[in-house]
Amino acid sequence: MPEQNTDFGPTSPQVESARDLPRLVTIGRVSVDLYAEQLHTPIPSVTTFRKSIGGTATNVAVAAARLGTHAALVTKVGDDPFGNYVRLALEHTFGVDTRFVGTDPLLQTPLAFAELTTPENPNIFFYREPKAPDMNLEPDDLDRDVLMGARILWVPGSRMADEPSRSTVLGWLSERNRKAHVIVDLDWRPMFWPSEAEATRRIKPLLEQATIAIGNREECRIAVGADQPEEAAKRLLDDHGLEAAIVKLGGAGVLVARRTGRSILIPSYPVEVVCGLGSGDAFGGAFCDQLLRGRTLVEAARYGNAAGAVIASRLMCADDMPNLSDIENLILGREKSV
Repeated sequence: MPEQNTDFGPTSPQVESARDLPRLVTIGRVSVDLYAEQLHTPIPSVTTFRKSIGGTATNVAVAAARLGTHAALVTKVGDDPFGNYVRLALEHTFGVDTRFVGTDPLLQTPLAFAELTTPENPNIFFYREPKAPDMNLEPDDLDRDVLMGARILWVPGSRMADEPSRSTVLGWLSERNRKAHVIVDLDWRPMFWPSEAEATRRIKPLLEQATIAIGNREECRIAVGADQPEEAAKRLLDDHGLEAAIVKLGGAGVLVARRTGRSILIPSYPVEVVCGLGSGDAFGGAFCDQLLRGRTLVEAARYGNAAGAVIASRLMCADDMPNLSDIENLILGREKSV
């Protein structure tokens, strides 16, 4: 029998009866992603691209929906054909709740080009000028019943990079008042910030409203000034009052640290990497899905780790997010080989 999760309190009858209430709400970036189909090839020599949707919050919602979670995305697109494509793909291809995908009347839907010269660490070229619609989130863009009733709220650190998104998100989280769970994805994207110091300053208030933080070593360095896993986790827990800190270590696995109990290192799942994009988002979607199924933090992180490995062995992000059997087959294979 799987170890059961005790992190969730009892669910109110009102929430249980509201069948249209998403269990996971992700807030943040969306784009139309164009992946170079020629590997090990710089953009000037690429001849064909494959189109999909992307962005951290978008991919996490897609990954969780692929596993059966009712996930909603809070974002904005432009009033243009790419915006129409995003909304249709989310709803009809990926099964993500689009009630809170708004439309900005002036800004265009962002594009992102992926250059796979080094598949393990691809280059991404963002086209978000003069500003992306998803940075124009306003308080009324999310229904209060959904804000308070969702079992998990997922917020990337990049939400703090611009206004009015920054104030809007902090206002939502203040109203939620750390109701479990608010998960902050540390999500360091240097091109969104004027400096590392500015990112550190802006992300700290976000951590004060969170219950769980997830990030790799570089993201932890930006957020709390430490990239050694144990020290980074300690600072996240002790300095910001989080319930748990999860530090992703690439090929070395994932460290799960909790306020109560010892830290646990979860081994990685070695795969032949086709594209490193989306591994963290697949981790996030599977992690949330498993928490919602009653798994402990450690078990949920194990599924997330396996999901990240699966997506790293595939070209696309949203299109190639794993289903439950993909993840469990990888986990089972590891268990049989030990």
